[in-house]
Amino acid sequence: MKLKNFITSMQRYLKGLKRSSKKVNLQKLHERGETLDSFTFRDATEKDIPELGKLHAITWAQTYNGKPNIKLRQYQWDKAFKEENNGSWFCILVVDKNNNLVGFAKGIINKNEKTSEQHGDLNKIYLLSDYQRLGLGKKLFAHVVERFLQKGVNDVTLFGVPQNPSCAFHEAMGGERLYSEKGTFDGCYIWRDLKKLS
Repeated sequence: MKLKNFITSMQRYLKGLKRSSKKVNLQKLHERGETLDSFTFRDATEKDIPELGKLHAITWAQTYNGKPNIKLRQYQWDKAFKEENNGSWFCILVVDKNNNLVGFAKGIINKNEKTSEQHGDLNKIYLLSDYQRLGLGKKLFAHVVERFLQKGVNDVTLFGVPQNPSCAFHEAMGGERLYSEKGTFDGCYIWRDLKKLS
């Protein structure tokens, strides 16, 4: 199991090398005439579906080196807003000064019908690669934590892919790795007490 975890760590490390450094992304930020204070965070609405679907497809492809499927992502968001819009989930957007979407996070609230306990699922958290390593992800995560706490949720899980180079980000935000019974890390994290993060 240690060998599998080591191989996964190496895959994650190598994928991370393909990402731009903080210095490069800061330079791009200044070239665009932006500062970290020029970004806003707001809830997604149905009007955002076309751009949110595009952003989702592009950020997923940048993370996993796949081909973006914009129509599929737009369909998924359309379905979420039309069929699942019952307060059991939220989506927070990161928006630049020109009203372009550059990042998003989706949180899901799972309620245990027997105990009425609520648990959170950080279902998605993505930023365009040019906006990573600048502190925007940390700010987005803080908005997610705040929203979960407002909804009465104090613990959150994230089910990811262990090869995702963003695993280091999840750990920097206080995520605790969950290991399988066999001792392998499969990309799952838990935050057991969000109040400590707020």
